[in-house]
Amino acid sequence: MGAVKLINIKEEILAENKELAGEIRESLAAARVCLVNLMSSPGSGKTSLILKSLERLKDDHRISVIEGDIDSMVDAEAVAAQGVEAVQIKTGGFCHLNAAMVEKGLSQVDLTNLDLVFLENVGNLVCPAECDTGANLNVAILSVPEGDDKPLKYPLIFRTCDALVVNKVDCLDYFDFDREALVRRFRRLNEVAPLFEISCKTGQGIEEWCDWLENRLSVDR
Repeated sequence: MGAVKLINIKEEILAENKELAGEIRESLAAARVCLVNLMSSPGSGKTSLILKSLERLKDDHRISVIEGDIDSMVDAEAVAAQGVEAVQIKTGGFCHLNAAMVEKGLSQVDLTNLDLVFLENVGNLVCPAECDTGANLNVAILSVPEGDDKPLKYPLIFRTCDALVVNKVDCLDYFDFDREALVRRFRRLNEVAPLFEISCKTGQGIEEWCDWLENRLSVDR
């Protein structure tokens, strides 16, 4: 019988990505820049959260935004309309951003003239959680219409995030969303990450979220 040789492509790709992600963090540290990776399902409010955060932070901090989408530039255009530099990464079908894509995005901005970069990952609760982008902070966003059971279905993203944002709390009266169940399920996976309840429509919770970001900027820089 002939020999069988195994080549584990996923392990090789993840190892290469992890090495590059580490190099990205070193570059960010040298430039004293914080990269915040936002991950969520499509439509949960990543872009809306970025736009609200820019309103609150852009006068006091130097910020750029890297947008990741399979196609379209609509989100980058919305950021640019606020007077903030935006870089659009079109993944061409990839379901998440990896370190190589992020490195190319960062090459288009002047890190020496920035404090903060928002990275909007591709809408997906699975793949982005598995791939290190080189970010300093990984933030998961869950919107009320998605339901309170997502930590049960997609545990990795909730286990590894540095913060959880629950968006669209202005819709709580219209959906069967059990806040206590969500918190309980989240805390079983992640005991330390802060949880922010916000509404990008009304502005509820945005101040607390931005205060946390500013505190992390002062710590991580």
